[in-house]
Amino acid sequence: MRLRRGLSRALLAGALGLTSVFLLLPEPAQAEQSTDDLLGKVFEAIEGNHLDQAFSHVEALLRAKPNFRLAYLIKGDLLLARGRAIKTFGNAPQGSSRQLDDLRAEALVRLHAYRDRPSQDRVPRYLMQLREDQRYAIVVDNKRSRLYLYQNENGRPRFVADYYISTGKRSGEKTREGDEKTPVGVYHVTASLPRSKLSDFYGSGAYPISYPNEWDKRHGRNGHGIWLHGTPSDTYSRAPRASNGCVVLANADLDALSKKLQVGLTPVIISEQVEWLSLDDWNAERNALNAEIERWRSDWESLDTERYLTHYSKKFSAGRETYSDWGRHKRQVNGGKRWIKLGLSNFSVFRNPGKDELVVVTFDQDYRSNNLSNTMKKRQYWTKEGGKWRIIYEGAA
Repeated sequence: MRLRRGLSRALLAGALGLTSVFLLLPEPAQAEQSTDDLLGKVFEAIEGNHLDQAFSHVEALLRAKPNFRLAYLIKGDLLLARGRAIKTFGNAPQGSSRQLDDLRAEALVRLHAYRDRPSQDRVPRYLMQLREDQRYAIVVDNKRSRLYLYQNENGRPRFVADYYISTGKRSGEKTREGDEKTPVGVYHVTASLPRSKLSDFYGSGAYPISYPNEWDKRHGRNGHGIWLHGTPSDTYSRAPRASNGCVVLANADLDALSKKLQVGLTPVIISEQVEWLSLDDWNAERNALNAEIERWRSDWESLDTERYLTHYSKKFSAGRETYSDWGRHKRQVNGGKRWIKLGLSNFSVFRNPGKDELVVVTFDQDYRSNNLSNTMKKRQYWTKEGGKWRIIYEGAA
């Protein structure tokens, strides 16, 4: 094969805007080779102008993933490079401009993800505290078309794997049914739908999530049917922005992920772009909020109603109750109490990825007093006002 410098320049520098990218690539975090690892070998060989080797790698990739369209496009370019210089990625004459644009976009986000895998000493800002029985957590990055899987390791999130995904055709905050946007917020897996109950469009299965949540409903956001799901049997992967709002994975990736999902427990936190923190900063944020929650608990036990109410925002609501309604209710109830004991357990604390300073706190509440005892699962939304965390919503989870 006659080597063509133009191909490596077109694929890696011109079309993708990446120069000498593979000199900077870290070793993959996973021992098992993923599609991105295999694709990385192809581009690494192209960057080194080893086109015979690149062709062998792409052939191996297609044997492993026979319906991976991006690999076919690269194979076509490599074949064309035997006879002439390649001026652009996707130089083959077949295929519509839209199809080529989609494949170029997929190549770009896959390469960025391969280069920028999360460092072990940085974690997503949103995973402030996992319940002991929440074994894993999912964080979605819409901009990077990436899903990150973290394991709960004694309360600290530990990176396990990441997967290429397709999300909504349109970016921005989801507000209504049919806007083709993927929501941003804190959700959890609510069900498991097997392949046998679905059309081929959803691939190997689907996992609905809890959109719209309490915060979405408070802001009038509607819509339904936001799922994690697979791809049709004749499609390996879709373009980065191709769904109607769902998070779509390759079937093999969904199958691997499904082994970690717990219906009713696994959090799915969707961001427009993930914020990363050092472990020190993550610890500091978590400890500060946990201290504020403990002050709220202690002040409720104290029967000092006015001090207790300082933990609530003036914009607070609980069902139909406003802040004023809540205050009147608490003063009346506490007037008949001689003592209160409040136990909190099974905490999960997740920072909302939206533009607001917002944290979602869920826990089991064990309430005891001289004239009433009850237990409940409670959810609160805490917001930052004037530098202080305050509760803006509270209700049963």
